[in-house]
Amino acid sequence: MHDLTPTTPGPHRDFAAPDIDLPAGACDSHVHIFGPHRQFPYAAGRPFTPEDAPLELLQDMHDTMGFARAVLVQTAAHGQDHAAVLDALTRYPDRYRGVALLGDDADARQVETLDAAGFCGVRVHFAPHLGAPPSPDALARLCDLISPHGWHLEVHTMGSGILDFADYYPELPLRIVLDHMGRFPMPVDRSPAEHRTILDLLNEDDVWIKLSGADRVSEELPSMSDGLALARSFFEHRPDRCVWGSDFPHPNTHGFMPVDSDLVNGIAIIAPTELERQLLLVDNPTTCFNFRVDSATTSTDQNSRRN
Repeated sequence: MHDLTPTTPGPHRDFAAPDIDLPAGACDSHVHIFGPHRQFPYAAGRPFTPEDAPLELLQDMHDTMGFARAVLVQTAAHGQDHAAVLDALTRYPDRYRGVALLGDDADARQVETLDAAGFCGVRVHFAPHLGAPPSPDALARLCDLISPHGWHLEVHTMGSGILDFADYYPELPLRIVLDHMGRFPMPVDRSPAEHRTILDLLNEDDVWIKLSGADRVSEELPSMSDGLALARSFFEHRPDRCVWGSDFPHPNTHGFMPVDSDLVNGIAIIAPTELERQLLLVDNPTTCFNFRVDSATTSTDQNSRRN
């Protein structure tokens, strides 16, 4: 049996309700499921070993915070075995969407199967601790596999990785979703090229950004004030292209472990008004991740009921 000693700490598990009320149908657009490993084993060649954080723990957190929906992002700890996410999608098809990790041997039949189950995107890494970035040929092949299904390409970068990805972008004719605000070194004046590149990408027709990972990018802890200010700057720049995610259960977090209610309270800084929170948490993720419109209460629906 492979060593299951965790190499990354687990989340806080004593959930408390946040100070703000979330809109009906609110979506947490970036979360992971880990195990339980006896039912859903971790991959033999995984880059890290987490504590078990199964679907039931995620649902406990979401029910406490006020989230109705979520995007389940396949984790490198499970590799290309999507059984845990598939189980969640099978049991709760209207509540969840999935983002896959595909290997070099992925084929059209596998993508068709995942699409039918509720997957809507595939994630690639420009992050050294998760392996080498994909080659241009590998990215082109992924795009050919997923484009017929309307999937997005989810791009996880660190450091100057967003600059590397920007060189690939013109050849990628599909929706792009940027993870964790680009994870470039803070403060912003240390990384002006990275910040400007993200703003420029958001000016394109179908580039989106997850305002997740404020805890990961912040230098000002525990307040996360600089990370939240960065998220607000992106939201002000393209409010129609931003979604929010908790990144629960915060894998590969060493040192500061965020309290989930604090992250949710930070939404009030990113999107101070009810209309902004409706856009960030309901309307935008419904569009970006192809949720069924009737699985959430959208501002359009609310307006129609008022008229």
